[in-house]
Order: sequence, then C-alpha cells, then structure tokens
Amino acid sequence: MGLAIGKAVALLIGLWIWDEISFNYYHKNHARLGEIVSIETFNGETNSDEFSSVPIAASLRNNYPDEIKHASLTRELNAGLMVGDKKINAYGFWAESALPSMLTLNMIWGRYNHFSDPSSILISESLAKSLFGNEDPVNKIISVNREFEVKVIGVYENLPFNTDFRDIQFLTSWENKNNSGNTHNDDWLDHHFQVYVQLQDNASFTVISSKIKNLSKPHIVGGWEELMIHPMDKWHLYTNFKGEGRNEEGRIQFVWLFGIIGVFVLVLACINFMNLSTARSEKRAKEVGIRKTMGSSRWYLILQFIGESLMMTFIALIIALIIALISLPSFNLMAGKHIFIPFLQYSFWICILGFALLTGLLAGSYPAFFLSGYKPVKVLKGNFKIGKLASLPRKVMVVLQFSVCIALIIGTIIVYQQIQFAKNRPLGYSTQRLIMTEMKSESLKKHFDALRNDLLQTGAVENVAESSSPSTEVMNAMMGYSWKGKDPNKLAIIGTVFVSYDYGKTMDWKLLDGRDFSRDFPTDSGAFILNEAAVKFTGLKNPVGEVIHWRNKDNPIVGVVKDMIMQSPYKQADPTFFTLFDRRNVFVLIRLSRNIPTPLAISRIEKVFIRYDPDTPFDYAFTADNYNLKFSDEEHIGNISTVFCVLAIIISCLGLFGLASYIAEQRTKEIAVRKVLGASIVNLWKLLSSEFVMLVMISFLIATPIAWYTLHQWLQRYDIRTPISFWIFVIVGAGTLLIALLTISYQILRASVLNPVSQLRSE
Repeated sequence: MGLAIGKAVALLIGLWIWDEISFNYYHKNHARLGEIVSIETFNGETNSDEFSSVPIAASLRNNYPDEIKHASLTRELNAGLMVGDKKINAYGFWAESALPSMLTLNMIWGRYNHFSDPSSILISESLAKSLFGNEDPVNKIISVNREFEVKVIGVYENLPFNTDFRDIQFLTSWENKNNSGNTHNDDWLDHHFQVYVQLQDNASFTVISSKIKNLSKPHIVGGWEELMIHPMDKWHLYTNFKGEGRNEEGRIQFVWLFGIIGVFVLVLACINFMNLSTARSEKRAKEVGIRKTMGSSRWYLILQFIGESLMMTFIALIIALIIALISLPSFNLMAGKHIFIPFLQYSFWICILGFALLTGLLAGSYPAFFLSGYKPVKVLKGNFKIGKLASLPRKVMVVLQFSVCIALIIGTIIVYQQIQFAKNRPLGYSTQRLIMTEMKSESLKKHFDALRNDLLQTGAVENVAESSSPSTEVMNAMMGYSWKGKDPNKLAIIGTVFVSYDYGKTMDWKLLDGRDFSRDFPTDSGAFILNEAAVKFTGLKNPVGEVIHWRNKDNPIVGVVKDMIMQSPYKQADPTFFTLFDRRNVFVLIRLSRNIPTPLAISRIEKVFIRYDPDTPFDYAFTADNYNLKFSDEEHIGNISTVFCVLAIIISCLGLFGLASYIAEQRTKEIAVRKVLGASIVNLWKLLSSEFVMLVMISFLIATPIAWYTLHQWLQRYDIRTPISFWIFVIVGAGTLLIALLTISYQILRASVLNPVSQLRSE
C-alpha cells in the first residue's frame, strides 16, 4: 500500500509540474512569443513592469523587421456587452490586428483575417453562447457600453486554464476610434499598455533584447527605462527580475521544490518496499536454500524476485491511478488548478509505465540480490544468521525518511506562519462592508455626484467616493513632482491615487497629521495627502503646510495618513500621494451601512446603478475578498505541502513499522530470554524503543539545519516576513518522535507478550 501511495503522490506532483512548465503551450507559437518588459530605475530601486508605451510597438515593427515578425499593442477593456435584452459584463482587450494569429486562436465560427476592421470583434465560445445561444454569431452586432457598436467576425475556442490569456472573453480592434490608446502614438511616458511580439524563426530573445535595450531612452528625460523581451515560455515560472532584466526567480522555485518532494516520496516508498521484502528474509531463507539445492541458479532466483517486485509494482500502479483519479478534484481545489489525467495520450502511458518499470527494478533489486545470495548449506543446517549489520541500510533509510518528513513539516508550518503574519498586518483602513465597482459607461462617470447622492438616500450606505484605483491597488505612478529640498537630479516616480472628497471617510483611513480633504476649503482642489512612506521618501519633516509642485502649480499638503496596504501584503507600502486633481475616475468605493443586512443593501445599490446605466449589469467586489486573493499562491502552495507532508509521514511510518517488525523478529529469542529472567513488558519496550528514538533524533539533527537554511533563504524574497521561531523545531521534533513511538509500539509490544517457552523450545 505504501508503494501505491508513493506512486499516487508522484503522479499528482508530476501532473502539477507538467501543468506549470507547459503553461501557455496551447498557443502554437509559444516558443517564439514574448512580451516587452520595462526595467525601470526610480527612487534608487530597479523594478520590472509589464506595461509599456504605445510608440514601442511601431518602433519595433519599423526598425527590427529581421528579428520581429509581429508586434501587437493591447489594452484591457472591461465592458458591458449588450445584444437585444441580454446584458453581460465581459473582460477583453483592445488589440492590434496581428494578435489573433500570434496566439493561434482556434476558430469555431468565422475567421480573424479582417480583424483590422475598426468595428470588428472576436468573442470566445462561452461568451457567444451567453449572448447568442446556439446561433451562429458571425456578422451579428454587439453594443459596447451603449457607446458604440461592433460586428462579430469570429468565435474562438475557449482558452484553457493554463494560459495567461484564459480570462480574455473578447478581442476588439485597436483601430476603433473609441480606443483612447490611439491618442498616445507619440507618448513614451504613458505606461498603460502591453506589447506582445512574435520573433522571426531565426531570431534569438537574448540578441533582440540586447538590441532594443535602449530603444526608449532617447525619448525619456533621464533615460530611466531599459527594455527586454520576456519569452512566453517563462512568463509563468520566472516573474522576479534581478538587474539588467535577468529573470531568476518565481514559481520555478516551487516546481523544483515539489519535484524534489515527488522524487523523495517515490524513493521512500521504494525503500519501504525493500525493507518489508527483507524484513522477513529468514522465512524465505529455507525456500532459497531448497531451490538452490534443487539446481536453481542465483540469476534464476534474482529474476524470480524481480518479477515478483514488478508484479507488485504494476498492481501498485493500478491502485495509484485509482487513488489519483479519486483525489484529483480535491487536489485541484487546493492547488487552484484544472488538472486532468491524460488517459488518451500515449506519451502519458509511456511515462508512467516507464516509471513503474524503473521503480519495480529499483524496489526489487536489493531484495533480489540479498535473498538470492543465501548459502543453502548454512540455511538448511540452521546455521543461517542475518548478521549484526544487516539492519544498518534499513536504519539509514529510516533516518533519511524522517529527515525529509521533519523538513517538510517545518516548511509547511513556516509557509502558513508567513501567510498569517502578512494577514495580521495592520491595513491602515477597514475592509469591513467595503465594496467597489467600476464605472464602465460614460453616463455613470458624468453623473457621479448625482449617483452618490442617490446612493446615500437609500440608507444602505454610509459613504461613497470615487477613485482612480481600486481599494486594493495603486494603478498609477506619476513623475514630475518636486518639493522643498528635493534633489533636482533625482528621478522620482510616486504612486498616485486621484480621489474625491469622501475617499478618506469611505476607506476609513487613519490620519496622523493635518486634516482630510474638505469641501469647506476651496484650495483643496489639487491638494495632496501623503502616506507615511511618501513623507519618509520626500524627507519633509513637517509636511503639512508644505507644497508639492506639479503641473506648473504649487499644491498644498493638507494631511498625512497611516500607510495603507493596497498592493502586496508582503511588501512595505510604497510612497503614495492622494490628490483631488480634477480627473475622471473609474472606480466607486462604497461603505455599506452596518444597520442593514448586506443582501438588502446590495439590492438597493443595484437599483440606483441601473437607474443611471440600465444597459450595464451591476458588478461589484468586496474589498476583503480581493485582498485575500493576494495570498492565493502561498495558500495553494501551503495546502499542497500539507497534503504531501501527511502522505510522506504515512509512508515513513510504514517504513519504520517494517524496520520495527524486522528488528523484533531478529531479537525474538533475546526477548524471550529476558522475559524468563524477569524483564517486564515496560522494560522490554524501553530497551527496544531506545534504538528508534536515536534514529529519530539523528533525523532531527540532519533536517533542522537544512530546513532552517532553506526557509531562511525563501523568506528573504519578502520584505515583510515572519521570524523563524525555535519552538517550531522543538514541537516538530517532539511530535515526530511521538508518531514514531506510536508506530513501533505495536510491533514491540506484540513481540514482548509472546510466550517465551514457545520461542525457546527449538533451543
């Protein structure tokens, strides 16, 4: 059973790893596709940004035709789509004409040849079904936010879960006059767009990246940006960049980690099989002796034992497939995946049958050579002895098993501690009853004040505000700021959130100095409130009353607020300015009333939004839910680690159980003699268990420094990180020892209660 569990674990890990490394393989051109990434140096730090400026795409096409086959600009578009009485909120891209062919979309209806038509749109299979049912949607008209209409030229197959474009429900032409990106053709500073490229067949990502490195520098004062092409095959696994665009870190670390775990678990299962096969070797010693006496060669016996091992291995494989198939839905839920077992792919069967053959040979080799080496004369005369060192390899393997288990347990605990440590950080604002929605239509943006008043009149909300960013992000970073004492040669880019007057009350932020924005002060139009990180960055000792010079105007600083965790919970808050500069914002933040049940409050709010925008479904999100999504990767990794940790413990305990059985069998007569001489069961238990206690302690001493070093290195990637407490190692060590004692006690006690007379009769 241990071998079956080990194979099931290895199979699940293998499927998870393949899903990770084959991300985006759905696109036939994946090996030639890439994304322009900006390596930006600001505020003394170097960071990467996947968003670029509009002119980059045309420059790539015009200046590098030998390396760049296609380049396509894209921009996100959240839109309300309407066909007759059907209204759906959908997420898609404004995209240039080359993108559909670059992504090799699999068309179900129509074609993407005419995607350059400004009024064209491509929609996914699921969106087509929602809007048109089972009808052919080609040449049908869709209204977008009631502002313009587009014609469906094709329907593409739903993209799989393991592609970065899986959420894209439609693509509409970049050339459409309603796309504001068309007004940025000469703006090298506005980084709100993404540029995807397809390389020529003979081009190299490294070579072309070195050529375009300084492409944007002549157009940017200070030359703070360098460009590189990030290959699609590395998007998912390599996300953290180190200097000069070298991608060194990301999910690839977890792929290596779980790969090592999978190999260890499978090896542990094979070790258990070997241990259990040889634990009762004396019972088969006479069989081997008789077979050899009757003329069986050693190689015949080796083949027999390996054949038995292979038969057991393939039975274990069948059981493992059943276990994996049953557990896959739960595994997908924990891992945040849509993995399936590819039974119809011959490569899958080649891999698992090859693995089964390999593990069968590995697991059966030691017993085969060990058992076949018995001397028939000694065995049949009763002089056969296993030897004092025969159990040494098993003890070494048990130490290895428990070392892995202890390291896994410590690692799993630290991962969960890190998640909780970040979750328990003070946010600087309240997420309770705070919802946000995006204003997709112009009718909402133009009538926000009236919308706000009507929402307050419902009694379902306490405060309403608009913002240029959702409550869990800072979407804009601006340049051109200056203040008293600023080094004129120092480039600074500051996170900027454009807000309305009631933003602070709605967010429930914490004022540390000065006051909030107020309609009672006409000078607040254009005023700034800084967070703590911004105050530290600017070096202003008493910022309230000072001014920020921006857009040819001196703008007063009226307040300082506590840092709000609006981006990564694992990082320190970035310097952020909040300002009342006149700007059409797109997000509405709403604090629900505590006196009304949430479903009733949402119902009242929805009616108000529909009154102002009847053609767009009301769509909202709770800030608390969006914030919790920031922990999803670590939580998925923690969940998977927990499962594999438990299974590794089970397999290790089976190995320890086998060793206890082996030692108890070898020391049966010793136990009998001690009982005759008056030893109690407790004394015998202490005597026999002391050996296993020593093995677990050795495992603990091996695993502890390895686990500490590995986890210490892993935690360095986070600015906010939990301390590694000594008590974790103590508790894990004690817990592992307790599990080991419980595992071996049955075998020891069973051997201790046997009748000593029957054991000594043969003497």
